[in-house]
Amino acid sequence: MAEVILKDVKKIYNAEKHGHEVIAVHDFNLHIKDKEFVVFVGPSGCGKSTTLRMIAGLEEISEGTISIDGTVVNDLQPKDRDIAMVFQNYALYPHLSVFENMAFPLRLKNAPQDEVYKKVTEAAEILGITEYLTRKPRALSGGQRQRVAIGRAMVRDSKVFLMDEPLSNLDAKLRNQMRAEIIMLRQKIDSTFVYVTHDQTEAMTLGDRIVIMKDGYIMQVGTPDEVFDMPDNLFVAEFIGAPKMNTIKTSLVKEDDKYYVTPFGTKLVVDGLKGDALKEKNVEAQDIILGVRPEHVSVTNEADENAIKCKIKVNEMMGSEVHLHVETEDGTSLIVRVPTAELSHEERTKLLAGNDIYITFKAHVMHMFDVESEKNLLV
Repeated sequence: MAEVILKDVKKIYNAEKHGHEVIAVHDFNLHIKDKEFVVFVGPSGCGKSTTLRMIAGLEEISEGTISIDGTVVNDLQPKDRDIAMVFQNYALYPHLSVFENMAFPLRLKNAPQDEVYKKVTEAAEILGITEYLTRKPRALSGGQRQRVAIGRAMVRDSKVFLMDEPLSNLDAKLRNQMRAEIIMLRQKIDSTFVYVTHDQTEAMTLGDRIVIMKDGYIMQVGTPDEVFDMPDNLFVAEFIGAPKMNTIKTSLVKEDDKYYVTPFGTKLVVDGLKGDALKEKNVEAQDIILGVRPEHVSVTNEADENAIKCKIKVNEMMGSEVHLHVETEDGTSLIVRVPTAELSHEERTKLLAGNDIYITFKAHVMHMFDVESEKNLLV
C-alpha cells in the first residue's frame, strides 16, 4: 500500500476559441496517508474528478507534482502507476464473462493460470458474486456489475484504489447497500482509497477524511466530525448536512463580557464552549450570518422565553421524522427536522401546514460566519 502526495497541483485547459485559459484545479495540496480512505466531494464542475484523473494519469498535470509511494508519477503512464480505478459506468467488456472481465488485468500481465483463478475466485467470494462468474455483464443488475468492476480492480493488488462516483448509476436502496459493502470491503483489503462523489452522505459515511471542493479550490479537509461540527466557511456549512443548514442575517453583540445573537428580535446568549471561544479570540461585535442545522432547531411552546414565532408552510413527512418548512414573521424561510417517534397524535396535528409554531435553539449548536468573507468566526 502507499501514501499519495499532491503538491501545488494545477490543471489548466486552453480554451482557444474563448481566448483565455480555464483553470479547473487550483494549487491543490493534499497528503493522503497509507491505507487512508479519502473522499473528494463537491458540486458538479468543482474539479474533483479531474483531480482523481490526474492521480490516475488519465489527465495531464499542468503544474505541480503527484507522488505515489514516494515516486513522482507526473510522467508515468497509468499502467505504470500501480493504481486500480473503478469508473462510474463500470467499463466492463460485454463479450467476456464475469470471470474473464475480472481476470483481464492479470491476463495483460501474463499471470499464471493458477494465480488468475485464485485471485479472481477470492475476490468474487469477498464481493458475493461467485455464482455469477460464468455470466455476461448484460445478465447482471447494476449493483452486480459494479461489484464485478470493483473485483477487477481488487485482483490487481494495486497500491491505490481510485473510485470515480461508482454508485451514482444505482437506485437509492442499492446505493445504501453498496455503501455498506464498500466499507466492509475496505476493512478486508486494507488499501489506500481515493473516492470521488457529489453525494455528501457517501462522503460522510465512507471517508476517514473528506476533501470538500468548490470551483477547483479546496474549501476544507477534515474528518466527517470536523467538517460537520466546525465548518471552515459558509459553503462547507451549507454543503454538508441534509437538509442544508439554516442561515440567518443577524448581529453579534457584546455586553458585560458576554456575547449575544439577536435573530428575529430575540436575544440569545452565546455561552459554553462557543462563548469561551469568542472571548478567547476577542471577537468584535458585528453583523454576522448565523447558521443552525435543521436537526438542532427545537419546537417549543409559546410561553418559552426567546421563542421565535413561525408559520408552517410545508410539512414533509419522512417517516422517522418530519421536515417543516416554516416562515418567520419577517418572511425568513427556515427548515426544522422533528423526530416523530415520541410525538402524540395531538402533537402531530399541530405540525400541519398553516399552523403557527414556536422554535428555539441553544448556543452550542450555533455557527457564526463573517458577512464579507463567509469564514467561520471560531476557526
